[in-house]
Amino acid sequence: MKNEAPKKECKVCEKAESRYKCPMCLIPYCSLVCFKKHKEIPCVKPVPASENNTSTSITTVDVDRPCYVNVDDEVLQRSQLESIASNTEIIDALKDKELQKLIHKIDSSADAETELDKAMDDEAFRLFTEKILSTLNQSGDQQL
Repeated sequence: MKNEAPKKECKVCEKAESRYKCPMCLIPYCSLVCFKKHKEIPCVKPVPASENNTSTSITTVDVDRPCYVNVDDEVLQRSQLESIASNTEIIDALKDKELQKLIHKIDSSADAETELDKAMDDEAFRLFTEKILSTLNQSGDQQL
């Protein structure tokens, strides 16, 4: 009798057996339809432990808990995401451990909106969000 690996469930539809993995984040999926649905939300490549520098590491995105947005206007375009990801002020701000903890607390909360409102009382977080909004405004101006 052959030892077979346990069958994995599609993490997108959570119904079918997965046959594929996303080349970027390695989430298992079952079909092209599920792959396209998964790609509606940007994913990140997991960082191997050997490459993970603990002094500036940021917790990776939990791909098992995707975020769905009902209003298309609220979804950032790829160019906007790239502008945020390449902004040195934002990158430097994300090295702050307290800011990382605050963002993680918001992201892992059952009531993220309330946690976000509380976080806005923190000056470092408020400055961080202002940098993001400023970057998005600059990105939007360049696209016009």
